[in-house]
Amino acid sequence: MRPSRRTSAMAFFEDLPEADDPLLGFAPYLHSRPRRNSITPDRQRMFIAALAASGIVTQAARAIGASLEALYKLRLMKGAEGFSAAWDKAVDRGMLRLQDCALERAILGEERPVASQGKVVATYTRHDTALMLFLLRQRMPERYAAPPTQDARPGSPLYERVRRDIEAQMPTVAETRAVIDAKLEQLRRTIEARRTREEDG
Repeated sequence: MRPSRRTSAMAFFEDLPEADDPLLGFAPYLHSRPRRNSITPDRQRMFIAALAASGIVTQAARAIGASLEALYKLRLMKGAEGFSAAWDKAVDRGMLRLQDCALERAILGEERPVASQGKVVATYTRHDTALMLFLLRQRMPERYAAPPTQDARPGSPLYERVRRDIEAQMPTVAETRAVIDAKLEQLRRTIEARRTREEDG
């Protein structure tokens, strides 16, 4: 199921907060004279729940059928401090999920295809060194963050130490090439076997 592109209060998000989640216990803004399209307390809570689930303001706005302009205007109104604080906390939850995704990608890597003569014949795992360095600096600053005066450019002692630590955990070029060669050899044998069957048949 995917969210509708139309503004709809029925848009779907995974991991919506439970109704008793403290995030939704904020004091909503109360309109003195609510209109038919006012962002009522219930719609404010629906927006915060969708924002916590998606981390994306535009999708959360779509979930309650409200415009970004109306939501940002409401956020700045006197009496909407609770709604504004909940908004920030909901975005923080989305950022935590993004951090988890980045950490997973840094550890597991990204599967990339190997093409030969216009066809994908194998895949290999590519690790994003820049992403790994960033996460190491954020998670273990006492070891990997460079002091303001320390040079962290390529060739500097800090950079080279971090690079060695990461490379020690990664497969060597020879190991990666061996995996690709094995897959290519397996493909070659499969093609030859098929050809032999066709000739015999």
